[in-house]
Order: sequence, then structure tokens, then C-alpha cells
Amino acid sequence: MAFIKGLKCRECGREYPGDALNVCDFCFGPLEVIYDYVTISEVISHERIAEGPLSIWRYQDLLPAEADDPVDIMAGYTPLMKARNLGKRLGLNNLYIKNDSVNPSFSFKDRVVSVAATKAVEFGYETLACASTGNLACSVAAHAARAGVDAVVFIPADLERGKVIGAAVYNPTLVAVEGTYDEVNRLCSEVSDNYHWAFVNINMRPYYAEGSKTLGYEVAEQLGWRVPDHVVVPSASGAMFTKIWKGFNELACLGLLDGVDPLPFGADQNTVHHPAVTTRMHMAQAAGCSPIVSAWENHRNQIRPVRPDSIAKSLAIGNPADGIYALRVIRESEGSGYAVPENQVVEGIKLLAETEGVFTETAGGVTVSTLKYLAETGAIGPDELTVAYITGNGLKTQEAVEEVVNPLLVKPMMGSFEAALESRMASAGV
Repeated sequence: MAFIKGLKCRECGREYPGDALNVCDFCFGPLEVIYDYVTISEVISHERIAEGPLSIWRYQDLLPAEADDPVDIMAGYTPLMKARNLGKRLGLNNLYIKNDSVNPSFSFKDRVVSVAATKAVEFGYETLACASTGNLACSVAAHAARAGVDAVVFIPADLERGKVIGAAVYNPTLVAVEGTYDEVNRLCSEVSDNYHWAFVNINMRPYYAEGSKTLGYEVAEQLGWRVPDHVVVPSASGAMFTKIWKGFNELACLGLLDGVDPLPFGADQNTVHHPAVTTRMHMAQAAGCSPIVSAWENHRNQIRPVRPDSIAKSLAIGNPADGIYALRVIRESEGSGYAVPENQVVEGIKLLAETEGVFTETAGGVTVSTLKYLAETGAIGPDELTVAYITGNGLKTQEAVEEVVNPLLVKPMMGSFEAALESRMASAGV
């Protein structure tokens, strides 16, 4: 069963039933799921989690949908890799990569969509839809196929070809909009008012966003039920950033982190914050679309929307829905934000591939370049436990790194090969 009490406005605190709602009808603030933590604390345990499936649904007690028959393509339980080679290059002795690029549709979006799709089926929807910068479209189309419902996905018309194909293969209705993601999102908000569709990141958003908490749960479990000193997280809307922090705090409050005492829950306790969680949350954005980092750097409490102009299209949300909440997490965790220069995004992709054998998309390049900056500036100490989140697969943004394709062209003869090899080595100064 789902241990939820309903929804609550993040601004005015008004409570609502657990329906397909996402905005407070009083102050227009965003709604968030609230849980019966008292009951959860009575049933959850390390053992109960370990008995669950090797997917996000092992954490079913902390997710807002029924898990008896979830829409599950086995998202989650992705590798946490000790990044020895990259760590040596950056001077970090305790560095890990959370590799979410190996999810079934090749991005972390499978986590959030699995929860939203499961909830949509509970509500009786027969069409799953979304506004997407690419990865979400792939995941929604895949989960709709799994659930046996229709899919309608809206994307910017200039999206990377790999992501378009990655969505189209599941046979959704694919709608390419001539405009930015923010314009796509505005159109979808109008469509959602006129069609009885489950838009995962609009009317289903409170449930959808909760799936990102599993990125926090898994890292803690894979580290032996402890949390890192630092995490580096790529951000677009800011939702994943805030939910990873929420996930760490939930585990602490429920007594699931080793060496951390639980907090007592009152009958009306709907939110969690545990002072023992000392993870510093570092946000990574690309300079061509960094409205949250810009607000943090300029000590502003509000987000000023920007028009995206970035190679990292999956992070190109100029008006981030969770921006102000992400700012609060940066400050509360004593973390930071960094806007990666556009010419360093590809360098981050190549650095991760060359050192750890992981091919990430442009969002991952933003993460690695931010990690490099934090290491070089001393924001992360050499022995501090650090996790960098890699959220998407490089096969989706191959155009960004086409320059690396430079094979030796030889005839099928030994002499030809050796001459070409000698020439290449000479040009490389070897």
C-alpha cells in the first residue's frame, strides 16, 4: 500500500486529497505529496528493503503509488562505481560515480516516470503524456508501452536526433514544437486542461517528482547506509536536486542511516529535516542555461527566467519550476552551484569516458566539469566521500562529440598500417 496522506501546498500549506492535482487553487503554489511517516517508521527496515525487487520499487514504502503491480521496466538499482582513475586525475581519493545512464531508456527519467505511470494507471488514465527536453519523452513512451496505454510526447523541434529516435521507437504520438522547452511546457499546460491525459510533469508532477528520491536512497544503501560528504547533481528544473536531499533526510529521520538516531514523528508531521544530514549539495548547470546557479551566485531568492542557449539541451529549462526550492537546498546544505562554460561540457564527457569507461550525454559532461572545478578550487577535500550523478547516456547526444572520430585509414597491408601508425604517433609527439 502507499502510505500517503494527500497533497500539501509548498507555499501556503493548504492540504488536498491525493488526486491528480499539481497546483494550489488558493495561492497557485506547487503541491507536494505528504506521507504518514509514523506508520512508515513502524514497518520499514533495512531487511524489508533488501527483500524488495532490484528496482526503485524496493523502496515502495516511501513512494506515493501502489506497488502490487507497478509500471516497472526495472528502473533503478544502477551501479555506484568507485571512480579510481577519475579520482586520481582530480586528486579525489574517495570518489564515486552513480551511473544512471544504464537505466532501461538510458536516463534517470525512468525512476520518475515509473512512479507517475503507476499512479496514472491507478487513477484510470488511458494516455500518458509529457513535455520533454528529450530523455523524458523516451521514458514516457517506454512506460506507456509497458502499461498498454497510449503515449503523446511533446518535444522541441531542434532536439538531438538520438533522443527523437529513442522516443519514436516505442510508437508514441510524437509532437515536435517549434520553440524552446518552456514554450513546449506552456503548450502542454493548455493541452492538459482540455484533454483527459496524465501529463507526468504537469498534473501528475507531485507523484512524478518523488521518484527522484530513490537516487538518494540507493546511494545511501550502496554505501552501507551512510550518506556522502558531497554530491554533484546536474539540474534543469531543480526537482531532482531537491528530492535527493529529501531522500537523505527521510532515511535519517526514519533511523535507516547507520550511526544516526531517528527523530520522533508527531501525528501531524508531514515534512522531514534531520540536522545530522551533513551532505553538501552541489548543483551543476551549463552557462547557456543557468538560472538557478545565477540566482545563487547573486544572492537572490527568486529565479530570473532565461532563454536557453546551451549544448546541454536536457538541462535547458529557462524557467525552472523547482528553482526556488533548489536554492533553499543549496543554502541549507551549505553546498554550491556552478555554471560550466559551454566549451567545457564536451571536455567533461571525454574526461569521464577516458578515465572510467562511461559514455555520458551533455548533462553528464556538465556534472564532471563541475566536479573538476570543485576539486581544483578545494571545495571538495581529497579524502571526502563524494558522489557525482551521471543521469543520461552518451549515445543520445553523439553529435556533441563527433570530433573524436578520427580513425587511421589504411590499406589491408602491414606496411600501410605501420606507416599510418608512425605518422599518428609523430603528430602526437610520441
